[in-house]
Amino acid sequence: TEIRRYRVSRTSWDVADPDSGVVLLSIAQPFSNHNGGWIAFGPDGYLYISTGDGGSGFDPGNRAQNLDTLLGKLLRIDVRAIDGPTGQYGIPPDNPFVGVPGARPEIWAYGLRNAWRCSFDRLTGDLYIADVGQNQIEEINFQPASSSGGENYGWRIMEGTRCSDDSRAGGNPPCDDPSLVPPIYEYTHAVGVSVTGGYVYRGHKLGGLQGTYFFGDYGSARIWSFRYDGATLTEFAERTAALNPGLANVGFLSSFGEGPDGELYMLDLVGGTLLRMVSAAEPIPGDLNNDCRVDLADLAILAGNWLAETR
Repeated sequence: TEIRRYRVSRTSWDVADPDSGVVLLSIAQPFSNHNGGWIAFGPDGYLYISTGDGGSGFDPGNRAQNLDTLLGKLLRIDVRAIDGPTGQYGIPPDNPFVGVPGARPEIWAYGLRNAWRCSFDRLTGDLYIADVGQNQIEEINFQPASSSGGENYGWRIMEGTRCSDDSRAGGNPPCDDPSLVPPIYEYTHAVGVSVTGGYVYRGHKLGGLQGTYFFGDYGSARIWSFRYDGATLTEFAERTAALNPGLANVGFLSSFGEGPDGELYMLDLVGGTLLRMVSAAEPIPGDLNNDCRVDLADLAILAGNWLAETR
């Protein structure tokens, strides 16, 4: 896995020069899964990167717990400096493992299996971390904006709030050790099989939902939401039915997105479709058949009407 930097066009912000790529960080991967799930700048201006545990089952190398590897971690680096290990980035001086013998200084938090989509609340700076489970649990972890880092979210010792069912999971710290940070929400594989993290809604078009965290499941394409104040989770609700019929056509819910206005989007990996969350009362421009999608079916209706007008 490589983290690369590219130069963006001065006139078109969404166009990058493919020949300008510079490798900032390279992470060797022992297996072909759990290779990385999120990258974003935090409110502090540092770059945050979630890395999987290296793959296979039950993290055979216990990499998520070992501080000498970048696998199974949340990393935090300074892209404006060059004093880091590769000379292409810097280490924030307040990272929790700076100066700790044998520990990688890039590590901000650890004990993650496959953190698939994380997000900062744009209002509070709180961080939500969705971590895909092994055989039992999907979980949402939380890091308050006031955190100084260093949290151990438990994998492979714990899977959610449960002791891992793998015989190799024993060690230091032991299962249920109070130093392990439990998730704020979890669900079993009877509900879904692969959590996809979302965002706290800070837009204005979905009245009454400001401050609500939305997330979903990659396999079942179900979507839920809740409010969390740093101590108590409230107003949990399933939103799947409310988001249909558009969501009914989603194959695999691979990602959420947040626009500059705080409105939320969902991405269907199979169909390659980008959906925007809207109020049921808000029509979508171009959605002529009212299925919450703008696609070839709408074009066919438009073409049919045009032909009827020209005959």
